[in-house]
Amino acid sequence: MKAIEWVSGKIRLIDQTRLPWEMVFLELDDYREVASAIKEMQIRGAPAIGIAAAYGMALGAQGIEAASKEEFTAKLRPVSETLSATRPTAVNLFKALERMNRVAEAGEDVARIKEALLAEAKKLEEENEAANRKLSTYGAELIRDGFTIMTHCNTGALATAGYGTALGVIRAAKEQSKAVHVFVSETRPLLQGARLTTWELAQYGIPFTLIADTMTGHFLSRGRIDCVIVGADRIAANGDVANKIGTYNLAVLARENGVPFYVAAPTSSIDLSLSSGDEIPIEERGAEEVTHVSGVPIAPVGVGVANPAFDITPHRYISAIITEKGIIREPYVERLRKVFQG
Repeated sequence: MKAIEWVSGKIRLIDQTRLPWEMVFLELDDYREVASAIKEMQIRGAPAIGIAAAYGMALGAQGIEAASKEEFTAKLRPVSETLSATRPTAVNLFKALERMNRVAEAGEDVARIKEALLAEAKKLEEENEAANRKLSTYGAELIRDGFTIMTHCNTGALATAGYGTALGVIRAAKEQSKAVHVFVSETRPLLQGARLTTWELAQYGIPFTLIADTMTGHFLSRGRIDCVIVGADRIAANGDVANKIGTYNLAVLARENGVPFYVAAPTSSIDLSLSSGDEIPIEERGAEEVTHVSGVPIAPVGVGVANPAFDITPHRYISAIITEKGIIREPYVERLRKVFQG
């Protein structure tokens, strides 16, 4: 299951807005189409967005005609700016574009820069998959045989380069022959849990139960859940986490009921430039996502709507952050910084 890949000079991706009803592949040959796919969440998940942005840069570069490196980099700049303007919260997008811009600046001539950009995008994809598999192996150490796990949003192969973060931990536990059961919150308003996570779990043969978001406290309070595992779109230097809206609710409820709350994310999601979650930009999306479900209106016309796509979970609610460098616990300020020093 590849959410995104480079095939014959085009970007091929699964249109995640069409799942689980039908599997539709998009083949994009214009970087503006890639930007639109990111913005419209046809491709989504912080790691996958970063990969899409990198391939978008490589795709945009292929179409540039320039007589000099200076002319080429000037024409490449709007490509990077268009992709960076798509979604503001996931830091993976910006880190990927920074890497691609560094490669372009270091190149000697136009032809070699184009080759180097595509190679760098492929390298980023390979690195992400390797990181996800490694963090999933570490995270599986926290899962005991017979565990019931609650998760939120979609953090599997669809959201990454092909294995998953929080869902990858669950997959790794199953591959270690541990019996696990997953409680999947629906993840309003776009239902990534109901539409995508259940679909992935069915592919892996992992048993699950779908619940409405408003049911999470009920099951946590009844002792039905052994741990909660979620992903992350950005992690600040102090361990505060931006993730899909509703994550903060889960973290507070987990703490109240003595249930461990884990965050699984590659180090590419860590942003040491921000001291706390207060500095993380929160994307505000369109009203129709709240007032409609699959195009069907569920609210009166003209109602006022707030639609933040993410919330911030303070580090005090997080039992551990699972990365490809190992499992990190408090004090996060010190230990997250050490991750980038070794």
